[in-house]
Amino acid sequence: MKSLNQSTTTRRSFLALLLGTPTLFALWKTNEYAAEPHGEKACLQLDPALAQPIVEPAVVEAEAADFALPWAQKGGAINDASCVNETAVYGIVQVRSEEDIRNALRFAAQENLKVAMAGVRHSMGGQAFYRGALVLDMRQFNQISLDAENKLLTAQSGASWHQIQELLHPRFAVKAMQSTDIFTVGGSISVNAHGMDHNAGALGRTVRAMRIMLADGAVQTVSREENPELFALVLGGYGLFGIILEAVLEVTDNVIYQSSRRVLDYAEFPALFDHELINNPRLGLMYGHLSTAPQSLLREMLLYTYEVADADAIAVDAVIPALGEVSNTKLRRLVLNLSKQGVLAMRLKWFAEKHVEPRLESCSISRNQAMKEGEACLVSRNEPMHDSVKYLQNNLKNETDILHEYFIPRDQFVTFIDGLRQIVLTEEVNLLNASVRVVHKEDNFLNYAPTDMFSIVLYINQPTTAAGHDHMHTVTSRLIDLAISLSGTFFLPYQLYFTPAQLRAAYPQIDEFLTAKLRYDPQERFTNTFYEKYAA
Repeated sequence: MKSLNQSTTTRRSFLALLLGTPTLFALWKTNEYAAEPHGEKACLQLDPALAQPIVEPAVVEAEAADFALPWAQKGGAINDASCVNETAVYGIVQVRSEEDIRNALRFAAQENLKVAMAGVRHSMGGQAFYRGALVLDMRQFNQISLDAENKLLTAQSGASWHQIQELLHPRFAVKAMQSTDIFTVGGSISVNAHGMDHNAGALGRTVRAMRIMLADGAVQTVSREENPELFALVLGGYGLFGIILEAVLEVTDNVIYQSSRRVLDYAEFPALFDHELINNPRLGLMYGHLSTAPQSLLREMLLYTYEVADADAIAVDAVIPALGEVSNTKLRRLVLNLSKQGVLAMRLKWFAEKHVEPRLESCSISRNQAMKEGEACLVSRNEPMHDSVKYLQNNLKNETDILHEYFIPRDQFVTFIDGLRQIVLTEEVNLLNASVRVVHKEDNFLNYAPTDMFSIVLYINQPTTAAGHDHMHTVTSRLIDLAISLSGTFFLPYQLYFTPAQLRAAYPQIDEFLTAKLRYDPQERFTNTFYEKYAA
């Protein structure tokens, strides 16, 4: 009898272990997918040879003995947000003043070093560094001041949009920036970034003037009236013509918006934009998210709009509170990382965006401050853009998330999305997000928008294996060819998988751009991986 009881107990224990193992595994994976990152993520590298040391810290120290440079790093390597471009550099200088910059340029000239400028390094093709270069980390060069009467902000190039929003709030707001606030002013100008404001278009339209330090240490003021050619070259010029010291930017009022969202068919969007959205003077911000779920892949679209709230919708004593950080970071990270795991999880992510996120939405002007019963969510202009996207960071091994961006003439939007869907399906692309924004015809030199366009921003997960990189190369090439076939372009601050022929087809002004580079910087002091690959 005792033996029978022992046998029964053993079977029950085994059964409990058997049933409990999947639960424990699920809990472990949930914690892994939701966990806060531990420092900079480590990935398998695209080109491991690039990270091999080229100079010892002691050598750097000896050579720089006569220069008071604030070193953040001597020798070593640097990476970007892709996590796969670790590159050995001469060293990194933590810039805090114009004198630091001038001394760094003098030192680079003495030692015949290339110089690159870096902010938060969210470009993904080495646009902020180069092997063996002296890298200037601009993030502590970040003083800002506001001329409230004229609605002008002066910012050093290392200032972040997060910092700027904190200064402007609650009275004023940024006129144009990316849809997130982590980037620096210098980095945003260097790629001519754009975001949620469909009226403002790209950041360059709001830049009144800049002060630029050239390779010889001379400083020039540039604007559309003063040194206009250099202004147009620096704007969207990837740091190749000079170091942005400061920029004067237009700001606007921090108006209160009523936010809303609707689901529509992607093919309806161009006509809706032409007939309703672009002609709505109350519409302040807008963007779209296309479905990445298999049952509605790139067919359903969530359109987010922010309209100026009616005066009678807001209580007289309504107060715009201080800016807060995005909530539910772990939950958002969990949902995003789960969506990388397959069809069911991707369905869950799209369901959550459609039905769960509206319930989690933060309304800065609380409903009990509204004059009408059941008033929709009210937010100030600053809030939708006050997002540091911490939920995009993770500790997951041997994988990374890569940005793509394509600019398509507005009458070719549906054709491009149909082609994109076909590529996603045939290439089995792990597409995490697809956003739609608005850009207008631009007038800078290296111009991604020669006419009014829609921007399609893609966020794609890939393994950091040789096969993963080869697959991303193929996908990128096909998407670029699709965009070019429709008279579109592609954004340059991402992985360098495009050919010189594709570059020239999308940017026919590239030869003039490179010729001007040698005129303003004949020693080619300023450089980056993008320039070194394509300048030849």
